[in-house]
Amino acid sequence: MNDRVLRVGARTSRLARIQAASVTKGLRDQASVACEFVGIETSGDILATEPLAAIGETGVFTREIERALRDGDIDVAVHSLKDLETEGPDGLVLGAVLAREDPRDALLIGPRVTGHSLASLPKGTRVGTSSMRRRALILRLRPDLRVEPIRGNVPTRVEKLEAGEFDAIVLAVAGLNRLGLEESISELLPADEFPPAPGQGAVAVQVRESDPWVEQLVAGLEHFATRIAVTAERAFLRRIEGGCQVPAGALAVAADGTVTINAMICSADGTDAIRTSAGGPVAHATIVGEEAAERALRDGADRILQAIRGG
Repeated sequence: MNDRVLRVGARTSRLARIQAASVTKGLRDQASVACEFVGIETSGDILATEPLAAIGETGVFTREIERALRDGDIDVAVHSLKDLETEGPDGLVLGAVLAREDPRDALLIGPRVTGHSLASLPKGTRVGTSSMRRRALILRLRPDLRVEPIRGNVPTRVEKLEAGEFDAIVLAVAGLNRLGLEESISELLPADEFPPAPGQGAVAVQVRESDPWVEQLVAGLEHFATRIAVTAERAFLRRIEGGCQVPAGALAVAADGTVTINAMICSADGTDAIRTSAGGPVAHATIVGEEAAERALRDGADRILQAIRGG
């Protein structure tokens, strides 16, 4: 019996700890492996008041954790999959993807605001989000609202809403559910009109390529349907060369041997949007995601992306 204690690294937030705990529990239950949690602050956590665009486009919540994994300071890295770059660092592999939580976004409305949904919010309502995708999708549906930046972890954002700093905010349903804050949800935003970030709601388990024993252990945590779905979504995002500063959403579903993806690329101000979709066998999940991206680019998404990138 191997008496090695696995060091499981993740961000220090309560949500990150909950996600890491689901991994450590799985490893203990399925493989009888001892684990210890290692909290790691990322640049996105340290610069918690800075706009994400000012910190960097990619890796702001993962870079330091991946460095610790690569350097051997931890044995397993746990991430919110939507935070991972579509091209991983050399030497690291995505060892498992856990079963996905609800991938949708949710609208939370403050106590001083009338209305129960995005459609019923009064004109000029201040809606907080740090996501360019969410901002664009809100403005596409409600150009009369004031969309303002908000930073901080999920509980901090909910506190800011309750304190009246914002009239409403948009957050991922998955995080709210995992934190036991689902009662704060005013409206579940439908994925067909408000597509989530690729990978949203899924937890990624990253390991070193040079550590096959750990790779084999975490493979037991894999959820096949989720892996296939996020593979298609991440292939879509990679093909359009997207990141956190590109307002693109995608949601794929794997069932009965096939995977289908529906996605949208939106201009920053919400005035222009391109919808796209594709489907095929689960074995071709990457091709399905790339085909959806190609269709979007042919239909005019390249024009939107060039404008966003200043081209």
